[in-house]
Amino acid sequence: MADDTVIDLLRQAYGDEMETVMNYQTNAIALDGVRAEEIKQSLREDIQEELGHAEQLGQRLKQLDAQIPGSSEFVARQDSLQPPENTTDVLAVIEGVLDAENDAIQTYRDLVDAAEAADDPVTEDLAVTILADEEAHRTEFRGFRKEYRND
Repeated sequence: MADDTVIDLLRQAYGDEMETVMNYQTNAIALDGVRAEEIKQSLREDIQEELGHAEQLGQRLKQLDAQIPGSSEFVARQDSLQPPENTTDVLAVIEGVLDAENDAIQTYRDLVDAAEAADDPVTEDLAVTILADEEAHRTEFRGFRKEYRND
C-alpha cells in the first residue's frame, strides 16, 4: 500500500483541482467588461488543463488502490477565488487565481517531497509535471496583475 501522506496529498490536490475548475468556470462567466475578456479567455483555457490534472491525480490514486474523493468529501478552501460582487473587478479575480496557484504550488511541492521520501517515483514525476504547469499559470497571472496595477 502507498504511503498515507502521499495518498492524502493526492486526494487534497484532486479536490483542489476540481474546486479550481468550478471557480474558474464561474469567474469566466461572471466577469463583465471589455477589460475582462482576456482574463475570461485565459480562465476558460486553464479549465481544461486543471481538469486534466484532476484526471491524472484520480488515475494515480486508482493505481495506488486508494479511494478517489467524491463530492461528499469536498471541502471548499478557495475563498479569495469566489466571484466578486462587482463583476468588473477583474483584479480581485486575478488575485484569487494567484492565491489558488500559490496553494497548488505548495501542495505539489509537498507531494514531490512526500513521494520522494516514500520511494514513489511515479507520483513524484506526476507532481513535478503538474507543478510546472501551475508555476506557468502563476507567471501568466502575475503578468495580468502587473498590467492591471499599472492602469
